Amino acid sequence: MTPGVARVPIVPAAILFDLAIGSATRRPDAAMGYAAAQAAIVGAVPEGNAGAGTGATVGKLFGMERAMKGGIGCWTEELRGGIRVAALAAVNAFGDVRDPTKGKIVAGARAAPDSMEFVDTAETMQSGAVQPRFSGTSTVLTVVATNASLTKDDAQRVARFASKGMERTISPAFTKFDGDILFALSAGGEEADVNAIGAAAAEAVARAIVRGVTEARTAGGVPGLKGRVE
Repeated sequence: MTPGVARVPIVPAAILFDLAIGSATRRPDAAMGYAAAQAAIVGAVPEGNAGAGTGATVGKLFGMERAMKGGIGCWTEELRGGIRVAALAAVNAFGDVRDPTKGKIVAGARAAPDSMEFVDTAETMQSGAVQPRFSGTSTVLTVVATNASLTKDDAQRVARFASKGMERTISPAFTKFDGDILFALSAGGEEADVNAIGAAAAEAVARAIVRGVTEARTAGGVPGLKGRVE
C-alpha cells in the first residue's frame, strides 16, 4: 500500500504507522527485534522515543502540526503473593491522553502550532465544529503480561478488563481512525484470582499509556513532554 509517505508492504501483524516522523526509509529488521527482546530480559525497557515509540504521536484532530509526541510506556502492578501484572503500550493515538487520577489532558491536540494549550478532542468532535483530518494512521498497541497462570478464557477476560485502562486515558478511544489492540498473556504459573489480575491490568495499562507521553521527547518538530520546562 502507499499511505502518502512511502510505499510499504502489507504486514500480517499488529503494527503502528509512524513514517511521517523522521526518515520513511529507516525500517526495523529481524536483528533489531532480537536485540530488543534480549535487552528486555536483562534490564528495564526503554520508554518514550524508543522502538515502536520512535515515531508515535497523539492528538491528531488538526493534523501533525498541532499533534504531540507519543511513545513507549511501561508500568507494573504488584499484588499479594508475588503476583505481578505488567503493561507495555506503544502510544500512537488519534485522541488525547488524560491523567486518569485527575481527569485532565496531559498530551493531545493543541490550540495552535505554537501553543501548548490543549483542545479537548472528544468535546470538539461532539460539537461538530471540526472534521477530523486524519484516518487510519493511529494505533495504540498494548501488551499485558502476568506471572499468574491463565487459561485461554482467563486471558480473554483479563484483556477485556485491561481495555478499560485504555478508555480511562485515551479520549476518545477506539475511534474509526484508530487500530487499537490489546494482548494479554501469562508468563508464569502462580495462582491468583483472575478478577484481581484484570483490575490490576486496567490500572497498569492506564499508567503505561500516560508514561508513553510523559516519557516522550520532542522529535520531527512534534513537541514532547520529556525534558520540557514550563
